[in-house]
Amino acid sequence: MNTEAPPVRIEPWSEDDLDLLRASNAPELMTHLGGPETEEQLLTRHRRYVGLSADRTGKGRIFRIVLLPDGEPVGTIGFWEQTWQGEQLYETGWGVLTEFQGRGIAAAAAAAVVEQARTERMHRYLHAFPSVDNPASNALCRKAGFSLQGPRLFEYPPGHLMQCNNWRLDLTASSPTPALSRPAAGPA
Repeated sequence: MNTEAPPVRIEPWSEDDLDLLRASNAPELMTHLGGPETEEQLLTRHRRYVGLSADRTGKGRIFRIVLLPDGEPVGTIGFWEQTWQGEQLYETGWGVLTEFQGRGIAAAAAAAVVEQARTERMHRYLHAFPSVDNPASNALCRKAGFSLQGPRLFEYPPGHLMQCNNWRLDLTASSPTPALSRPAAGPA
């Protein structure tokens, strides 16, 4: 059985990625994020993603995840500055289109985004805040080497409180992330 994730690459978000953002707005992909956004909200998010990806001051980056060798866009991932409990840090988030889930694509993209955040040398920590009811994203955090800090109430989208797990990864720790650099293991 082949346990190797398909090869992926993360590429900076561009003006051409609005259709990918619309595809990522599917109800089944937005269940843990307060539901699908309106077209106006998507356009605002797209402009923010384009602007963030053009920024070179270390505020973060948004990427499309592409499947190799053909470069088909299959999801989104990124990191951005955030203030959490009075501390400046990076936050990360991701989404893989439904038909591409369960193949290790998100894990490979997470390893790449961790390395991108590390190269910025701006903040010590990268946090992820998946819903406590999202087992796939919580498993990805564990696999990517994040440490669970515990559940927290988190506001996302604005005006919507959700119970999340606070996962933290120390960007000053050695690289690559051990859990992602070894072959996938079978059932424990």
